[in-house]
Amino acid sequence: MIEFNSQQKSIIVDKIKAYFDKELHQDIGQFEAEFLLDFFAKEVGAYFYNKGIEDSNAVINSKFDEIQQALFDIELPEPR
Repeated sequence: MIEFNSQQKSIIVDKIKAYFDKELHQDIGQFEAEFLLDFFAKEVGAYFYNKGIEDSNAVINSKFDEIQQALFDIELPEPR
């Protein structure tokens, strides 16, 4: 499960409350917003986390390919 520090949790909870107020015209309390955050962190957090890992891996692989190409470009021909 993804865990947040108290400052992060406070910011996210405020965003959840604001979303419910603006988009759903419902006022939810601190407890309900924290409960929703905990639910999403537990039930779908791994999907977001794994997607971040996948995206990071793609960037690293791309950069590694660039490094390999750069090394190939400076490789000297072997004498015959």
